[in-house]
Amino acid sequence: MRVGVNHGKSSVHISDCDYHSRASTYRNGRSAQPSRVAAMAPTKDHDEPPLHILFFPFLLPGHLIPMADIAALFAARGVRCTVLTTPVQASTIRSVVDRANSSSAAGTPISISVVPFPDVGLPLASQSGTDLGTSRDIHDRFFQTAELLREPFRRFLSDHHADIDAMVSDSIFHWSANAAAEYGLPRVAFLGTSMFARACTETVLRINPFESCSDDPAAVVSLPGLPHRVEQKRSQMMDPVKRPRQWAKLQLAHDADRSSYGEIFNSFRELEPGYAEHYRATQLRRRVWLVGPVGFASGSLEDVGSRGAVAGALSPDAAGCLRWLDAKPASSVVYVSFGSMTSFSPEQMRELARGLDLSGKNFVWVIANDGAAASSDPCKPGGFPTTDRGYIVRGWAPQVLILNHPAIGVFVTHCG
Repeated sequence: MRVGVNHGKSSVHISDCDYHSRASTYRNGRSAQPSRVAAMAPTKDHDEPPLHILFFPFLLPGHLIPMADIAALFAARGVRCTVLTTPVQASTIRSVVDRANSSSAAGTPISISVVPFPDVGLPLASQSGTDLGTSRDIHDRFFQTAELLREPFRRFLSDHHADIDAMVSDSIFHWSANAAAEYGLPRVAFLGTSMFARACTETVLRINPFESCSDDPAAVVSLPGLPHRVEQKRSQMMDPVKRPRQWAKLQLAHDADRSSYGEIFNSFRELEPGYAEHYRATQLRRRVWLVGPVGFASGSLEDVGSRGAVAGALSPDAAGCLRWLDAKPASSVVYVSFGSMTSFSPEQMRELARGLDLSGKNFVWVIANDGAAASSDPCKPGGFPTTDRGYIVRGWAPQVLILNHPAIGVFVTHCG
């Protein structure tokens, strides 16, 4: 697909799967035209100013970091990019932006603009989203920022819309679709999940399988119309009756994304070919660009070792972890990390420790560096195998380096 912008602006070619595209006219005669290309690149007209795209990621690392990487990917192809975020998040992605700018022949293609972090009563340490602990109240406060950023975002657009050609905004900011439309800006959605997960969510929201399902928590719920047979227990799914507010927010995000110009995925066709085709051939019929994996867009493997760590502050266990992995056979280590938002009770921590112990396998286990985790430290029980067979990383781990290490054979993580 070729996204073309007139009035003296260059075009950007975005690699995709030749998904459907129809001519669409935007403000001031700007248009989108269909074509099939193999790479994203600006047209070769040095007299044309570059496109300017605004990136607006949600504040959690799993949303923030990939969108910064996508901005780096665009910038490497001649696009001027602005990332709008809050001060702590700006420090998290600063290294990504600096690397992209230092390797660019076009000066400073990526800039960061900041708005204040919404006042929801969170301590500074929690504003990064990496130290939220186990408190449901703290988690809920963090997600309140999604709504409270609406007005700062609108003010930013009001001041700068004339200089912006399009935006990529997080699906959690569903209201950004209306703000983009208000100023005639094409909005492309990004959430960070796989196409498979997006297809499952779309099916659940479209058919609401709970209406024809038993109330038994163990009842099996089938999701029809997908390339594979997909089944879950009712207890594993979001029940709109029990969680109406969350269901309504999911529906709002879904509707906003459907009305947007298209979606970007940190994925690639070879990873999930059935779902790439599903998006093209089914009733979804959305413009979709698969631009992943984007993790190396802003640097080499060594460069991304500290990505996501606030001010580059990796866990003190990080270097020792990589040396420990160097001594292990290929594909012999289980890597366990449940992300920055997942928290466990002491009982659950002990069960995880027991499972790793009984598995008989080598493992690396990343544990949140917060008070709750420290109080339920799995290393305290006698006999836990952390000297030879297991390695604990407390705090922010160099996950890209760990996953790329040949000793890793299994990844145990959360489902989003």
